[in-house]
Formats: sequence, C-alpha cells, structure tokens
Amino acid sequence: MYQKKGRDEVCCPLAYGLKVFGGKWKPRIICVLHGMDTLRYSQLREEMSNITDAVLAAALKELIRDGIVERRSYDEVPPRVEYSLTERGRSVVPILLEICRWSGGYTREGTGADGARCRRCGHRQAADGRD
Repeated sequence: MYQKKGRDEVCCPLAYGLKVFGGKWKPRIICVLHGMDTLRYSQLREEMSNITDAVLAAALKELIRDGIVERRSYDEVPPRVEYSLTERGRSVVPILLEICRWSGGYTREGTGADGARCRRCGHRQAADGRD
C-alpha cells in the first residue's frame, strides 16, 4: 500500500540548504549583515535598496526561523531592534563566497572586467579567477 512521504523524507541536504539560504534576497541579506555586523531594520532596508518592506520582513522572518539571523530588541523609547548573523549564519558566508567566486568567472566572460568587487559583500576576484 502506498504511503505518502512526509516533506522531510523527500528533502535532500542540497534542497534544504537552498531553502534556507537560497533565493533572490536571502543571500543578499546574509552578505550585507556579514559586511556590516549588526544593523537596524531601516539600515538593512537602505543597504538592500530595491527590496519591498513586505519581502524584507518575510525573508528576515524565515532567516530567523532557520537560525541564520538573530533579532535583538531593546526596551527603549523608541523601540530599537537589531539584526545580526548567528554562528550558523556566519558559517554560510564561505559557501556564498564560493558561489560568488564561481559565478564571477562567468559574469565577466567577454566583458573585460578586471577584478570586479561585489558591492554587497566586498569579495574581490582577480581576472584569472583567483582571490
């Protein structure tokens, strides 16, 4: 008799990783927080530029749920909330830098770009693909 598999049973480690830090905005949020350490929501929003409040709030909520980002609130008037990477979040940064390094070789192909620097994480890749 067929039994429907639970969501966790069919999820491979790669799918889980992409769910946690994949997508359009989550890697950017991680890179910004990595480069700036701790940011308030408005500062993060400013660094992210063209993201809507709803999308940023939803992505932060998911990153907090997955243990990548920590949200700290302070009992002050006006209220202050700060976001930073957790240890687990910092462990994702080398993976994202490797993706950046890999993709840097393809985005510069035929463009003549020499050692372009990522505006978000500051990662610089030499024209020959080495750091």
